[in-house]
Amino acid sequence: MERPRSRFTPSLPAGRASRRSWLLGWWSLWRVPTLVTIVAALWWFGVRPIASEQGWVPVEAAFSLCGEAPRTEACVIDGDTVLITRAGARARRVRLTGFDTPELDGACAAERALAREARAALLDWLQRGPFEWNGADAPPYDRYGRELRRVRRVAADGTREPRAQALIDARLASESGWGTEPIDWCR
Repeated sequence: MERPRSRFTPSLPAGRASRRSWLLGWWSLWRVPTLVTIVAALWWFGVRPIASEQGWVPVEAAFSLCGEAPRTEACVIDGDTVLITRAGARARRVRLTGFDTPELDGACAAERALAREARAALLDWLQRGPFEWNGADAPPYDRYGRELRRVRRVAADGTREPRAQALIDARLASESGWGTEPIDWCR
């Protein structure tokens, strides 16, 4: 018995409706994963390597500790934050990413001592000469209004020395990011 058709049902020859719906279903099943795979491959092999090396800006500034004389255009606030002041521009606080150092107003004397060591180590590294940080003219900001930047120095032989790993290896900082456990500096 033939099914009654409404006036909105398209008229197709018998047997073609099921074949057409099968073809449409097949197209829907493979096109989305295929397009996602193509876009991911283009990003992984094309855009990602370029984007990771773009935006690194050379920095040449004379750094000192903040609050100490003489006043310079750049100073170190703590082991992972610097302040940049330029004539005619507002001061910029920059949070160096990839590591986390103890706090100067930490919970115990051991944490405060490590924080002073980390601040001195960062100052020493910054005073060694030019370095570079990422973000170009449009870095991301954290909830406190600080610029977020990774920092590194390019050696004469072309190797890159990231600041984060040197502080972590000296046990003056911990890794930061997803999946890392915060360190209890007072233990």
